[in-house]
Amino acid sequence: MEAFLISTVVIFVAELGDKSQLMAMTFAARYRVRDVIIGITVATAVVHLASVAIGYWIGDAFAGSQDVINLVAGLAFLGFALWTLRGDELTEDEAEKARKSKGAAILAVGLAFFLAELGDKTMLATITLATHEGWFGTWVGSTVGMVAADALAIVVGAVLGRRLPEKAIKYGAAAAFAVFGLLLIAQGLR
Repeated sequence: MEAFLISTVVIFVAELGDKSQLMAMTFAARYRVRDVIIGITVATAVVHLASVAIGYWIGDAFAGSQDVINLVAGLAFLGFALWTLRGDELTEDEAEKARKSKGAAILAVGLAFFLAELGDKTMLATITLATHEGWFGTWVGSTVGMVAADALAIVVGAVLGRRLPEKAIKYGAAAAFAVFGLLLIAQGLR
């Protein structure tokens, strides 16, 4: 349960202000929200299952070096904080592809999200979490966190006409990553 809660919160925060939220809003303007959410959920579940497998393997292979894993994970989270401050924008080309995608909505959304999440900070954060949390809780929690953040973006985008307080979201998410990173470093130094 702890892995589920931690990964849900961390991935939810990581997703705030991410280009995936912009993709979700763009797809929701074209397709039924239900289909967009299903596509996001399937793609996220697949990507995060691979992520937790990688993280679990790293955690298992280096089980005797948990302090080192905590230090590296803490530094990674500090890097995620900087990445978040740098920002992540949907390029005009990506937005155009989302607007013009054809075919089944769930397949179009799922494929777009699958490709967008490969190597993204949420994937890397999931790998990092899985190095010392249970794989199943991390997988389910990271999937729930990402889908919740993207669903929130769709709702807020519809209600506010896509006028999100971008700086507040960016700074809040970066601060949360920094706190997680510092806590992991402190655990590693004990």
